[in-house]
Amino acid sequence: MNWKSISFDWNRTRAFLATAELGSLSAAAKSLCVTQPTLSRQVSALEHELGVALFERSAHKLKLTRSGDELLNIAREMGDVAHKFSMAANGQSEALTGVVVISACQLDAVYRLPPVLSKLRRKEPNISIELVVTNDLSDLKRRDADIALRSFQPTQSTLIAKKLGEEQVYLYGTRDYLQPFFDLRATGDFSDIQIIGFGNNRRIIEQFAEYGWQLVEDNFKLSTEFQPAQLELCKNHLGLMYLPEDIAKQEPKLIRAPEDFFPMMQIPLWLVCHEELRTNLRVRRVFDLLAAELEALDIP
Repeated sequence: MNWKSISFDWNRTRAFLATAELGSLSAAAKSLCVTQPTLSRQVSALEHELGVALFERSAHKLKLTRSGDELLNIAREMGDVAHKFSMAANGQSEALTGVVVISACQLDAVYRLPPVLSKLRRKEPNISIELVVTNDLSDLKRRDADIALRSFQPTQSTLIAKKLGEEQVYLYGTRDYLQPFFDLRATGDFSDIQIIGFGNNRRIIEQFAEYGWQLVEDNFKLSTEFQPAQLELCKNHLGLMYLPEDIAKQEPKLIRAPEDFFPMMQIPLWLVCHEELRTNLRVRRVFDLLAAELEALDIP
């Protein structure tokens, strides 16, 4: 290999890649934990090294030039290799020290993980946990997280997954909100029911359709993707919400809607990590402890 021909800095290439993928210098700087002026200087320095303009700059946005667009695919390949190199190196670590990043949805982070992480802290005090709370998917291949709790089985061959069970998810509400519908059970007239949705309520509508219900958008007057807010709205008698059975048991204000009229959903619960990180002792320790503790919960 002609080493002299490699005349650019990888950190600058990484700055270009992050800016191109995230669409702005501010977002890229935040992702890379650097200041925006530093990132801007790195991108400008890369353009100077390569002798090409990578972005067309305006007051409001960045747009890739033709050269930038052509180099982006190569930069992505370099980024994938860099991630693979990092994971292979981390996979050799045998120390029960360092940081493990766990990705979980809002309800899991609030209701399920705190007692589990409390046990982990007692058993492995030298392992630090960073909890990424998101209902979006964390990219384990790109190291957004080391371990993730997910509601579906991953298909990527580079991921290791352990099924923890099938969540029984029912509709819950306050007794005050549900009482009129208990009284209507003989007629089945639930057209005025309110369900606290997520914004895109297609799956819930399809689920109800299987039971002969024809829900419309008027049945979802309140929607939010922030599940703790859903829960508070539900506890304030504003509608029903879907909750896993073990989590609903922790909310004494809520009762289950009549099962013979309201459909139940089954959602799988998977614990996932990257195969190369599975050989990392601290990640393996956290993975195994999470699996054992979560399997011990009341998840069928």
